[in-house]
Amino acid sequence: MTGSAADADGLRIYPTADGSFSLKSERFAEAFHNSAGALNEARAKFSRPAELNRFCAADRLRILDVCVGLGYNTAVILEDLPEPAPAVQWWGLELDRRPLDLALEQPTFRDLWRADVLERLEGIQANDGWSDPPHVGYQLWGDARTALARIPDQQRFDLILQDAFSPQRCPELWTEEFLAGLSARLVPGGRLLTYCRSAAVRASLQRAGLQLYSLLPAPGERVGWSSGTMAVQPGGSCTAEGPGWRPLSPMEMEHLFTRAAVPFRDPDGEASSSEILEKRVLEQQACDLEPTNAWQRRWRGDAALQSQ
Repeated sequence: MTGSAADADGLRIYPTADGSFSLKSERFAEAFHNSAGALNEARAKFSRPAELNRFCAADRLRILDVCVGLGYNTAVILEDLPEPAPAVQWWGLELDRRPLDLALEQPTFRDLWRADVLERLEGIQANDGWSDPPHVGYQLWGDARTALARIPDQQRFDLILQDAFSPQRCPELWTEEFLAGLSARLVPGGRLLTYCRSAAVRASLQRAGLQLYSLLPAPGERVGWSSGTMAVQPGGSCTAEGPGWRPLSPMEMEHLFTRAAVPFRDPDGEASSSEILEKRVLEQQACDLEPTNAWQRRWRGDAALQSQ
């Protein structure tokens, strides 16, 4: 592995258990991936539940990657496409160029991917996308709240990969308004996939009209009460259980009626993280929803139960 252990502005390289590398952000005080494995996590939480074999060569596959980061999520989708592949129309949103730059400096990262996938990642880095008809990619840099509005109004997506830092660290990208904007971009049957299991996020997605499912853990990941969320726009065919997902459990359904489900709010799309978090705390204190610790006590037999 090449490069320094940490860059000048707080991105630290660290190995994960499956042999792939990831980063830790000092700014957000959080890692980009589960320590059980960056590659395993990307496959389990994005590629597998995407059910890519639904798409054939005659189809278009429209993808929005929110917080491209090191590029793992897009890379595993491209790597796992069926053959012959559908025509890919890809959009990416990302604030910081450095994670992808650092990833592409690492020989161990580059060795993970086929040549054509690596070319797409290099195109994002150097040219803000790629054009290889019928495949095309567009990378938008900057705050994802404003970048989303730069995507043409008519553009819709089959898959949205939502991989921002956690809601308590980056609430700007988990607000009721931002999630509603993402949900409105899904085609009928389109899927929003995320590692996040927060009741606030799930409740916002549910209010946006999406159907909720719980993701299964990645190989090597500690088994908890949920490992993420798949939210589906009605109108397609999605079974109650499938590769990488299951229905929400009774415990998870009850979670949506606790104070943990009070949403993050940012009506103007300009609030700081501290403003969003402070507003939510006040709303939680004033609401008449069940306290989350009461929900915890009911389900305390599950050793993996954690407040969110």
